Amino acid sequence: MTPSSGNVFEDLGYSPAEARLLALRADLMVRIERVIKDRHLTQSRAARLLGVTQPRISDLVRGKIDRFSIDSLVEMLARAGVRVGLTVEPRAA
Repeated sequence: MTPSSGNVFEDLGYSPAEARLLALRADLMVRIERVIKDRHLTQSRAARLLGVTQPRISDLVRGKIDRFSIDSLVEMLARAGVRVGLTVEPRAA
């Protein structure tokens, strides 16, 4: 058994920088999915709310992380009325 680094993407072999970006995108995708679930939205209604097409929502709920930029995910959350913040911290030594 190998201990986890705390980031599944780094554990899968991505560079630390890429792993952090992938983890951020995954977190944003999960939060969008939570909005859809909490509001009991169909994919069609979610698409209208988020300003995207229904196939994009399908890609999102199927976890197609490579099809979404951080910018597009933040924009979808903003359209849903979710406030998104950014925290910048020094890297741990």
